[in-house]
Amino acid sequence: MAEIVLNVEVRDRTGTGGAREARRAGKVPGILYGGPKGPVSISVKSNEFRKSLQTGQLHGHLVTLKYGDESQPVIAKDIQFHPVTDEPIHFDLLRVEEGSTVRIAIPVHFKNQDICPGLKAGGSLEIVRHDVELNCPANAIPEELVFDLSNSNLGDTIRIGDITLPKGVTPSIADRDFVLATLKVSSAGMSEAAAEGEAEG
Repeated sequence: MAEIVLNVEVRDRTGTGGAREARRAGKVPGILYGGPKGPVSISVKSNEFRKSLQTGQLHGHLVTLKYGDESQPVIAKDIQFHPVTDEPIHFDLLRVEEGSTVRIAIPVHFKNQDICPGLKAGGSLEIVRHDVELNCPANAIPEELVFDLSNSNLGDTIRIGDITLPKGVTPSIADRDFVLATLKVSSAGMSEAAAEGEAEG
């Protein structure tokens, strides 16, 4: 994965007025926080920020922040978008120290739905969690959590314990094996599957 670098500028003005001023200048305003240092108001050129977003690796991943000759590993914790134009309008970056652990939400995906026995039998996949908050080493944040449905049947419950997490990665909820999804009976799906079976017969 190519390294993502954000070249930032420090904003003199803070608050709503400073953010508007940055947007008028063709920049996306943001805040850098975390660690022993206080929060700093920053901005990134809009076109550079959009290019980083298009990689799909900006939000929730370790990136390099550059300010002049200085650099700092950070994680993009939050990105806000305009409700109409969908343009990025604000972002939050979290400073990351070497060897530190970060808490971050990772998306959950379910593969092989097309060959899943439970779905082919007319069931439906009821997803309880689309992402899971994990404690991860800053240099080993997983892209996604993937569960293979190729052997899942009707009535199965998929829990966090059914996914093998990378070394050093643990769920932030540690007191229970919580549910990610279930394969439930769908009346419409069962009727369709029965009709297909009769047609084949």
